[in-house]
Amino acid sequence: MRDLTEAQVAAGHSVGIVCDSTTGGELEEHLFAQMKDTLALSIHRTPMQRHVGPGDLASAWRTYRIIKELRPDVLHGHGAKGGAYARLFGSLLRVSRSRVARLYSPHGGSLHYDENTATGKLFFALERLMARFTDCLLFVSDYERRTYRRKVGEPPVANALVYNGLRAAEFEPVATRSDGADLLYIGMMRDLKGPDIFIDALAAAGPRLGRALRAIMVGDGDDLPRYRAQVKRLGLEDHVRFLPPMPAREAFALAALVVVPSRAEAMPYTVLETLAAGKPMIATAVGGIPEIFGPGSPALTRPDPAELADKISQALANPAAYRYLMPDGASLEARFGADVMAAEIEKAYFAALDK
Repeated sequence: MRDLTEAQVAAGHSVGIVCDSTTGGELEEHLFAQMKDTLALSIHRTPMQRHVGPGDLASAWRTYRIIKELRPDVLHGHGAKGGAYARLFGSLLRVSRSRVARLYSPHGGSLHYDENTATGKLFFALERLMARFTDCLLFVSDYERRTYRRKVGEPPVANALVYNGLRAAEFEPVATRSDGADLLYIGMMRDLKGPDIFIDALAAAGPRLGRALRAIMVGDGDDLPRYRAQVKRLGLEDHVRFLPPMPAREAFALAALVVVPSRAEAMPYTVLETLAAGKPMIATAVGGIPEIFGPGSPALTRPDPAELADKISQALANPAAYRYLMPDGASLEARFGADVMAAEIEKAYFAALDK
């Protein structure tokens, strides 16, 4: 979001952000503070719960009042809840004769649900209903677009694939500190992102290499105490450090090899940021991740502790050889630059307004 808004401001647009106030921490507050003065429509934070519940009515009313006062030309909702708000409130504003384009980027969201469950069927029925109030769907990976078609149906409105993008400065290499650890996990502390898989793989890979591996785990979340307990149960307290959220490029300097053990993803920024910084990494072949590496890349694995331990052992046994398996930096920048992303999204905005 930061990269996109910076590019939109640079293009001369008046931009604002409406988002949840109950999540995040010091890092997020710092990033918001950096951005606030550059956004003509400012930053508006209000409580929004991730899951559907009674609090949604009050949350929706607060959010609608904020958006109505801002009088935007474009409402671009990110994630399931943001997408619902953007399309519903954009439609309400149209009733009052405002000219609002309504766009939605799923970012995984409700698409992670199993279509064979009652919950999944409910959410996908809602997605089909909400498509009637949508001017354009923007997918961040071909995987996400294929999943939408399979679980929800063929989009009845304009849609486009626009990959996430990084700023030019993020393609500068990051060197590992001299006292760096072997492995780095950076991300939310929740099972969907696989911290438990990472810890189990760490415990299994050490004996294969004949030494105890050191790891850094950066992030926060409700499940963090459970992962601390898992580390203690496996006797890894002296070899794993938990650190609070920090800028990704600061974290990259803390270890030689980055691991993304997610069970599900759409198009994770962490993978793009890691490769752009010239860091070797292992990632699970879920969501849009194979679209970054290319199908069949030896850097990809299943979200399975045993298979991940094998990959870690191979990578750390010969780090120089493993580094050559990473995608080329120049081709990454050509496909995943923030300027490319912003230009494609701007094109979608104007096409939606022309309708």
